[in-house]
Amino acid sequence: MSSGNDQQSEALSKPTFSEEQASALAESVFGLKVSKVQPLPSYDDQNFHVYVSKTKNGPTEYVLKISNTKASKNPDLIEVQNHIIMFLKAAGFPTSSVCRTKGDNTASLVSIDSGSEIKSYLVRLLTYLPGRPIAEIPISPQLLYEIGKLAAKLDKTLQKFHHPKLSSLHRKNFIWNLKNVPLLEKYLYVLGQNRNREIVEHVIHLFKEEVKPKLSHFRE
Repeated sequence: MSSGNDQQSEALSKPTFSEEQASALAESVFGLKVSKVQPLPSYDDQNFHVYVSKTKNGPTEYVLKISNTKASKNPDLIEVQNHIIMFLKAAGFPTSSVCRTKGDNTASLVSIDSGSEIKSYLVRLLTYLPGRPIAEIPISPQLLYEIGKLAAKLDKTLQKFHHPKLSSLHRKNFIWNLKNVPLLEKYLYVLGQNRNREIVEHVIHLFKEEVKPKLSHFRE
């Protein structure tokens, strides 16, 4: 279970921009004529759905992504992520497009006076990709097959991706890295005592017993 200090650190790290501030950023950094802004779900960053006035060319919906203070101190990470998106887009995957700032960059560092200190956040803009979350769609064997097929194609394609700052993706104790599955144990309390928790505990146990000893043989 996370300590109170850990939770406080995460809370302080996450951006807390208002819709008005997000709209101002989209206009000042990316030159958009914003008509409406709505918050989107996020984990430790902050996302906004940005609508712009209709134009002759180009999209009218975007996602403004504001990285947390910790990630914002690692611009190489954001740069590599953006280049991966562009690489996959060029390879034919249905991904968003990375938009450039008025200064012709893929991200911009903005500083905000929070009252007690000045905080800096990396801001980037992607085109909005319409769709439905997988959690809202009835699961079928065919759908699972298509997901697996796409994941395999994605993995195979990314083997061809190269970038001088690729090592920035290798973050120690990053819980979204599959090799760090055991780190999820401290979050089990969120599930309470039910069947789902039993399943997760079993998966973590199997990972420790059967996968972890063989990690050194896997491709990074």
